[in-house]
Amino acid sequence: MDAGMSLGRAELLRIAETVAQEKGISAGEVLDAMEQAVQTAARRKYGQEHEIVAEIDRKTGDIRIYRELEIAENVEDYTKQMSLEDAQAHNPAAQVGDHYLEPLPPIDLGRIAAQSAKQVIVQKVREYERERQYNEFKDRIGEIVVGEVKRMEHGNVLIDLGKGEAVVRRDELIPRENFRNKDRIRAYVYDVRHETRGPQIFLSRTHPQFMAKLFEQEVPEIYDNIIEIKSVARDPGSRAKIAVISKDSSIDPVGACVGMRGSRVQAVVQELAGEKVDIIPWSSDPATFVVNALAPAEVSKVVLDPDNKRIEVIVPDHMQHIAIGRRGQNVRLASQLTGWDIDIVSESEDSERRNREFRELTELFLNELNVEEVIAQLLVTEGFSSIEELAQAEVEELAQIQGFDEDIGAALKERAQTWVEERNQALRAEAEELGLAEDLVDYDRLDLATIVALGRKGIRSLEDFADLAGDELVELIPGSGIDVALAGDLVMDARVRLGWIEPPVAEPAEEGAPAA
Repeated sequence: MDAGMSLGRAELLRIAETVAQEKGISAGEVLDAMEQAVQTAARRKYGQEHEIVAEIDRKTGDIRIYRELEIAENVEDYTKQMSLEDAQAHNPAAQVGDHYLEPLPPIDLGRIAAQSAKQVIVQKVREYERERQYNEFKDRIGEIVVGEVKRMEHGNVLIDLGKGEAVVRRDELIPRENFRNKDRIRAYVYDVRHETRGPQIFLSRTHPQFMAKLFEQEVPEIYDNIIEIKSVARDPGSRAKIAVISKDSSIDPVGACVGMRGSRVQAVVQELAGEKVDIIPWSSDPATFVVNALAPAEVSKVVLDPDNKRIEVIVPDHMQHIAIGRRGQNVRLASQLTGWDIDIVSESEDSERRNREFRELTELFLNELNVEEVIAQLLVTEGFSSIEELAQAEVEELAQIQGFDEDIGAALKERAQTWVEERNQALRAEAEELGLAEDLVDYDRLDLATIVALGRKGIRSLEDFADLAGDELVELIPGSGIDVALAGDLVMDARVRLGWIEPPVAEPAEEGAPAA
């Protein structure tokens, strides 16, 4: 091999060292690639059927070539096996199943074989380079990197990071942002993946965490973990909201992020192409947090629906357009920031709705219970929203209503119970007439009125019900108070009861994980 490569042993090691320094990898990895090249050339000379092993001594540069043979009791393939007797002639301790390396004479690579060896070395070095690049950047996911714009391709920006090349795809660029070759660019590493053409490093300037990391760079208290960023919501290039909390009561988190005369927040805004940033004090109380997130709008009242993670916010009429924002931007960002669905209602709309509900409920009690208008109005004022609620109320509770006594309370409860029984008898008769299956009629997560309403729409059994999608169920029974999330849960529950699917296993939620 010494003659074949036309290289001195020391020169071979020097070449490996030079290539390693140029490519930023170890000399050992280059020598591994050279061994692969020698193996490939030796197979061409001795035959592809042989198991060839090549070794380059890391200290001397000596190249040795072997044929690997398995020691067998009965030799069937002489290209891959040798007898125990022959093996023990070289090594008395040899056993069946061991492997013996039979030395082969050095080979003259020749021009074509040398060129092939060079290609293998180049390929192997490239593979090592890619692996090194992948290993280096996979640990930098979640960091900001700075690079130089190399070129533009179909709206995507290719970035030279010095030790690798990254891409900022068009949809990860802030709208109306333009870059030219040689421009310096800062971006957030959000993914590093192995692909056929090598490791791909994906950067973003629109990711919510890009803004969080920019604040971390500008605000020492965030870097020192005195102030924590709880959540971020962005409309890239236009507006953003960031929720912060201080672990030190003496430090104002909002003031620290704004900085002296707004210097810190302005540095972030400048990097984000003028994106306006609202810095919001985070609160563990959802109502307070949502009110803070809707700033600069003033809020009159909030109504929480924790089961559906929904919150209704009542605002003064002149504040409604500010709370909603242009094209719904303010309420949308507040919703992303808090994780709650937010409905904005003006005071006049809220008043009109409450008046309408008051009239409708008063008429319900008047017509169905045959009571005087003043009694119907008192029941609504006390918060009774259905005859079923009245039927389940305690007589003592009703007697405490101003102007009522126990006799009136007992009479109202009796009328309500009679109405519910008659209504349920009528519903059961209709369910029988519709041919509803028992498993649907007895489904305890829906009331009988809802079940009959479904029966009128052609849902006659629990199987029919389980066949629905969540949004289909909502469309079938409008005004039932069942939203898409609850509908999906009901349908999944029915499928579990029928044995179609396994019950879902609840995963424990991670505590303290910041929202993106």
